[in-house]
Amino acid sequence: MDYNTFEPSEELASLINFYWTLEVAAEENPAKQIIVPDGGIELVFILGDDIRRFISETEFVLQPRAMILGQTSQPFYVQPTGYVNSFAASFSPFGFSLFVDMPLKELRNKETPIAEVFGQPAADRLEQAIIDAPTTKDRIKAVEAFLLDRLTHQQRIEGVVQKTVQLISESNGQLSIDDAARYDASQQRQLERKFLQQVGMSPKQLCKLVRMQSALKLLLNQEGSLTDIAHDSRYYDQSHFIKDFKHFTGVSPSKFLLDKSSALSTAFYK
Repeated sequence: MDYNTFEPSEELASLINFYWTLEVAAEENPAKQIIVPDGGIELVFILGDDIRRFISETEFVLQPRAMILGQTSQPFYVQPTGYVNSFAASFSPFGFSLFVDMPLKELRNKETPIAEVFGQPAADRLEQAIIDAPTTKDRIKAVEAFLLDRLTHQQRIEGVVQKTVQLISESNGQLSIDDAARYDASQQRQLERKFLQQVGMSPKQLCKLVRMQSALKLLLNQEGSLTDIAHDSRYYDQSHFIKDFKHFTGVSPSKFLLDKSSALSTAFYK
């Protein structure tokens, strides 16, 4: 497995966390891989063989070759059909909202072909530019040119959304919603509405997810026992931590560390 990340340009650094590439040689019997939610939206191009996403234990759909992976609130499983070669842009929680005219809640928990988001002609041009680009650097230039062109005529991010996301990130998800809401002149319900519009999930959901991300990194880096990790991540107790962990990963912490299906998520989170 060859996984690499790349920095965005300074113009887009506040909206894009990073670009990533993934290459995996074809295997005869590839294992299913858990994809753990990460709090962001991704623009993904599948350049190798098709990838299955399972909708039940045995049923699957093929992921679109060029897609928007919206905010996910639960884990899902993928499985390559052969050689894996993918390129993607990973957006900050609010970053993608500046490039589209739809509420981000409409993209939640699913893959959406980019033609449904950007329109067929623009989507075709972007996908072909990515396919034709000889290097990752050229692919990044193609994506950024496309995004900067769309950025010029999009509305601004709500200041309260940007501030709340920042506070959630800085606190590792340990921010109470009451604290978040006080930065808005309106009520908590209006803050949630703005989050659904520009982030794709509520502030409370993002808090829970970011806190789990922090705990998962501690677990993968073997920084203490489960009790220590639960305490450091401000969980009420170890059982509360394990319950949240299972919700976002589908398995217990001990199984996650040992299961072959966690290899891809482990690479992403490390």
